[in-house]
Amino acid sequence: MEQKPAQGNKEGVFIEKVIFINRVTKVTKGGKNMAFSALVVVGDGQEKVGFALGKANEVAEAIKKGIKRAKKNLVAIKRTETTIGHEVYGRFGAVKVLLKPAAKGTGVIASSPVRAICECVGIHDILTKILKKSTNPINVVKATMEGLKSLKG
Repeated sequence: MEQKPAQGNKEGVFIEKVIFINRVTKVTKGGKNMAFSALVVVGDGQEKVGFALGKANEVAEAIKKGIKRAKKNLVAIKRTETTIGHEVYGRFGAVKVLLKPAAKGTGVIASSPVRAICECVGIHDILTKILKKSTNPINVVKATMEGLKSLKG
């Protein structure tokens, strides 16, 4: 997991985190073609967060594409001070994620994909648990986002 320095733009400063980089190979008659996919989370540290999967022939290019797509897919998340308002479950595919509010000073108790999302959205105190056995980072991120989107104000 890597944190990129925040960049300034019209909407403000963004926190950019690379969660997962996957090397993929396409086998053709002429040989093996290698490419990379990068799962990236982008947030403003206040209320907006987005994620995307960038694919390219080089790692840096895949990360750039992921960041660009994630900035287009920002979602506002409702939170109270440094935590979430109530307990919520997020589901995607075989993954089920439990997100629970925590007392101030608890910190982010989470796996690396969930932690990256929480840090990008500005949640500093939360308890989380992946309830199903699948730990595929892409599905964990999607389940976490579904849970955060379902929060009530």
